[in-house]
Amino acid sequence: MPREFQSALTELRQATCRNEIRLDEIPAPSRLAPFAVALGAEVFQAEPHRRPVHGPALAAFAGSEPEELATGRFILLHDPNGSDLWGGTFRIVTYIRAQLEPEMGNDSLLGSVAWTWLVEALQNHGAEYGSAGGTATRILSESYGTLTDRPDSIDIELRASWTPGSSMVRNHLEAWADMVCTFAGLPPLPEGVTSLPNRRRS
Repeated sequence: MPREFQSALTELRQATCRNEIRLDEIPAPSRLAPFAVALGAEVFQAEPHRRPVHGPALAAFAGSEPEELATGRFILLHDPNGSDLWGGTFRIVTYIRAQLEPEMGNDSLLGSVAWTWLVEALQNHGAEYGSAGGTATRILSESYGTLTDRPDSIDIELRASWTPGSSMVRNHLEAWADMVCTFAGLPPLPEGVTSLPNRRRS
């Protein structure tokens, strides 16, 4: 494994993300680059109160899982020989999906707003990048027949990729994690407040 990629992996492990987001390593694509690592992200709605640990009260929580607000993937690719398409030896490929309130989902400017959120997140974290591109998609789900009572829903998907300025990619992951929380509708953290990392350890 190239030393530069090892350095990038160390950077990712040192990232500090908001505790509302859960990050787990997932299988990375094998055909996009000689070396790759992928992280899956999930943001769940916080439980209004602490779950009881035993007794009859616990039974009331059986089968009740917190609602998923947003999900995403963060993939870091590395080709030691570089890529003319990337303009460097690293490439970050990301995906975010979240369900929106109907009034927001019908906003024709939603796609450009989502892209602005990404650009601002990278800038706020001082993440140098180039060759950025992406697509924003709105997905309307309508139900029929026996599912008629299910309300319509609108999801937003953002697929984006960019070339980091170096193997120092910690702030890129932190910026993207903030972006996922923004998609989930979570308010930004007050200035000067740092969220504790929340990673599930195997």
